[in-house]
Amino acid sequence: MLKGKTAIVTGASRGIGKAIALKLAENGANIVLNYRSSSIDDIIDEIEAKGVKVVAVQGDVSISEDADKLIKAAVDNFGSVDILVNNAGITKDGLLMRMKDEDFDKVIDVNLKGAFNTIRAASTIMMKQRSGKIVNLSSVVGLTGNAGQANYSASKAGLLGLTKSVARELSARGITCNAVAPGFIETDMTDVLSDRVKEGLINNIPLKRLGKPEDVANLVCFLASQNADYITGQVMNVDGGMVM
Repeated sequence: MLKGKTAIVTGASRGIGKAIALKLAENGANIVLNYRSSSIDDIIDEIEAKGVKVVAVQGDVSISEDADKLIKAAVDNFGSVDILVNNAGITKDGLLMRMKDEDFDKVIDVNLKGAFNTIRAASTIMMKQRSGKIVNLSSVVGLTGNAGQANYSASKAGLLGLTKSVARELSARGITCNAVAPGFIETDMTDVLSDRVKEGLINNIPLKRLGKPEDVANLVCFLASQNADYITGQVMNVDGGMVM
């Protein structure tokens, strides 16, 4: 489905990002992995085992020079940028009245500005190609808000506005841009929650379970494929029906 395509995935060292990279590779795409600090030797081996090529680029996408370097690595190694998945994100939770300036700013910088930086860098290549797929990983809390996550919710809500603006600007060149909004997914972030808290979350999910990273990866892979050529500017939840 994606044979010969070049896909960039930011924040790809673990969790949802890793699942997305593996799913795109499984469907034939060559992968450019972005990571900041975690070891990624295992995911490189897993991707290569699927018969595609992979390049790993360390960097912080909230820094424009690092974002530019990431896009350049894709072009230098594979000649194109066909798919860009903005998954890099962090949390620094805390009540609004106690939140430090640096905790607010850092979350906005990584989660929102990071996506802006990579899209800006990739758009030049995609416009020349007259094709491209951009998928931004938002969150259901970008739609609903969440106590103790003013910074995170604001960053994920900002991604929705960015997604729609990019879709309007670039659609005439054959480039689509969509957002995926996961709910509660089984990752390192949810692993630290107590059983009581998890039970409370599950009670509010119609499907009565947490999602898996693969649930998100499946949708991202679809949006990155030609099967989604007529879909742009949309926000799609992967949340078991939690937000309707």
